[in-house]
Amino acid sequence: MKAWLVLSSALALFVPCQLYAQGNSVTRFPANKATGVNPDTHLVLTFASAPTIGRSGKIQIYDAADHRLVDTLDLSIPAGPDPLHRINTTALVIDSNPPTPTTTTPAVKSTPSDLHSYQVNTIGGLADFHFFPVIVHGNTATIYPHNNVLQYRHTYLVTIDPDVLSPAVGEFKGFARNNVWTFTTKPAPPSITASRITVAADGSGDFNTVQGAVDFVPARPAHRLTIFIKNGTYEEIVFFQDKSDLTIRGEDRDKVQVGYGNNSAFNPPMPGPSRRCVFSVYHSTGIELSNFSVSNYFFGQAEGLLIYGSKNIVRNMNIKGSGDALNLRGSVYLADSRITGDGDTILGVGPAFFDHCEISSMGPYMWIRNPEENHGNVFLNCTFLTRERSAPAQAATTSPSRPIMGAVLARLPNNHGLNYPYAEAVLLHCRLKGIPPAGWGPIEAAPAHLHLWEFDSTDLDRRPIDISQRHPASRQLRQQEDAETIANYSNPAYVLGGWAPMPER
Repeated sequence: MKAWLVLSSALALFVPCQLYAQGNSVTRFPANKATGVNPDTHLVLTFASAPTIGRSGKIQIYDAADHRLVDTLDLSIPAGPDPLHRINTTALVIDSNPPTPTTTTPAVKSTPSDLHSYQVNTIGGLADFHFFPVIVHGNTATIYPHNNVLQYRHTYLVTIDPDVLSPAVGEFKGFARNNVWTFTTKPAPPSITASRITVAADGSGDFNTVQGAVDFVPARPAHRLTIFIKNGTYEEIVFFQDKSDLTIRGEDRDKVQVGYGNNSAFNPPMPGPSRRCVFSVYHSTGIELSNFSVSNYFFGQAEGLLIYGSKNIVRNMNIKGSGDALNLRGSVYLADSRITGDGDTILGVGPAFFDHCEISSMGPYMWIRNPEENHGNVFLNCTFLTRERSAPAQAATTSPSRPIMGAVLARLPNNHGLNYPYAEAVLLHCRLKGIPPAGWGPIEAAPAHLHLWEFDSTDLDRRPIDISQRHPASRQLRQQEDAETIANYSNPAYVLGGWAPMPER
C-alpha cells in the first residue's frame, strides 16, 4: 500500500474488547457483541504491532437476522487515482458556462472514463467520492463501511479475510463465519425535533461521525439546530448541500480535529460540486461553523474548507489546506480564525469579511474572482504570515513554465480567457510579514476597476512598512481623503450586501 495511505493524525479512544490471534492481542471497536452502537460507526482494530494493509481480500458485513450481505469493501480495488499526480484538464470535456460557481479546476460536463475503477462512497447525496476503505495509524487500523448502509435496531456480523491486514509481528487470521465479530445498533435515532445533537468519536454521542450527523438533520429545520462535536479526531470527508439554520460547533478548537487526505488528483473534477475538499458547505444558508479544526492532509489543489451559499459564518476555526485552502462562494463572515495554505490560499467570488483572522501562506495569499455585482475579500485587523517553502514543496511546484511565486497578497492571472477585472481585496489595519515589496501581482486584469487597497499596513510590531514599491495597480488609502471609504469597508454589512452577522449563538 502506498505511503500516502498512512496519514499522521491520532485516533480517538475506543471501548476495548480483546481477542488473540496467533499470540497477538487485537482490540475491536465496537466491542464484540456490543449493543447501542451508532449506525455510522467505523470498525477499528488495534494490534500489538503496526499492521500493513493488504492488496486483496474483503471485509463484509451481514445482517444477522437473515444473513443478508449489506456491505463489502474489496481491497483489490484501488482507493482512487494517485494523489501525487496532477490531473490533466486537457483530457476533460470542459463546461464553458457552468450553472454554479466552480473551483480553480474547470467544471466538466462528463465523467472521465478512467475514474470508474476505484473505491467510491456516497457522501451528502453524491455517489462518486473516492475514499480509503482502511486507514492505518501506528498499531490501529480503521475500517470505513460505506455511508448509510447500517440501520438502527439491527445486529450485524463482520467477516474479514486474513490477507486484509498483516501485523508486523505474528499473524492475523481475520474473522470467518465460525469466528464472527458482531454488534447491535441503537434502537432508534435521536428525536427529529431536537435542537442539539452530539457527535463523539468514541460512540458516546448521538453519532460517531460529523457526516452521520449532517445527513440526519433536516434540510430546513423548524428552529436553529446545533451539532456539537466532542473532542476527538474525525478522519472523514464532510459534504452537505441545501441545508439552513445549522450550527456546527466543536468542544475545543484544537482538540476537535476533522481531517482527511483529498485533492483534485485523488477526487478529480466531476460534473457538479467539487469533490476535492475535506469539508464542504454547498448551496446552504445560515450555516455557522465554530470552534474546531479542519485539515487537508494532501498537497496540490486540496481545500480544507469550501463554503458556497449566503449568510454563512466561520468563527474561531483552524482551517488548513494546500492550494485553495479556503474556497468561498457567497456572503461569508469570518472571525478570529486561522487559515493556513501553500498558495492561492484564499480563493473565491466573494463577498467575504475577515475580522481578526490570521492567514499563513507560502505562495500568493489570494486569487480573487468577484464580479462587479458584489464585493470581494475585506480584511480588518488581520495578520498575514509568510512561511518559507520546504524542499519537497519547492520540488513539487518548480519548473521553467511554473516558477515559484512570492507570497504576494493577491495575483490575477489570465484564467481560460478570464482575468476578473472587478477583483477586490481590501486590507485595513493589517499586520504583514514576508510580503514582497510589490505587494501584489502578477496582474493581467485591466487596472481601471480593480480594488487592491491597503490602509495602515504595518509589520508585526505595528511599525509602518515600506510601500514605495507597491504594484501600480494597487492603491494606498489615506486617512483624510478616504475616510468614508475606510469607514464603509470596516462595516461587515456594507461588504456583505446589507447582511449583518449576529453574535455567536
